[in-house]
Amino acid sequence: MGMNTEELKSKIISLLERDKEFRYAVAGLIGLREILEKLVGHGEELKKLREDMNRLREDMVEGFRRHDKMFMELSRRLSSVELELGALNESFYCKTLWDDLKDELKGKKERIVLKRRNARVNGEDIDLLIITDKKVYVVEAKVKPKHEDVGRLLAKVDVVKKHYKDKEVIAILTGTLIGREVEEYAKEKSVKVYNY
Repeated sequence: MGMNTEELKSKIISLLERDKEFRYAVAGLIGLREILEKLVGHGEELKKLREDMNRLREDMVEGFRRHDKMFMELSRRLSSVELELGALNESFYCKTLWDDLKDELKGKKERIVLKRRNARVNGEDIDLLIITDKKVYVVEAKVKPKHEDVGRLLAKVDVVKKHYKDKEVIAILTGTLIGREVEEYAKEKSVKVYNY
């Protein structure tokens, strides 16, 4: 028959006192159990930490999405403002140029036949087109024109020349921040420059 609990305890205590290897084996088992229990506890903590990190990552991704949406909306609005400011500036330069040019034309005894903002000739957009009984004036208005704007203006002039074969076509560049190099380049290409 088996031993009761008290006899078993007594035998184990006796073995622990007498048998060094047994004592180390039991101590190792007790320590291993504590380590295993701690690992189980740490496993739960690690699982919670992993869940927290996943939530944080999801929150960050959502934050970046919201930021991207806000950035895209801000970019869209900025583009709209730039477009509107560009149109206002273009309108201002064309009006100012027209005020100066109409006096010049009267002095040259040129009769104005047509003055049109945002004209279109054979698919080309022209900021200001002025037609007199003798000449055609093609105006490009930019706040800060670049060399390529002069090139575009000259391309528009070529299109207008084909449409108005019987008249001299004059290219005019107008703006405020016309750099010296751009102005010299324009003048070399026979473009009149009005800097305001």
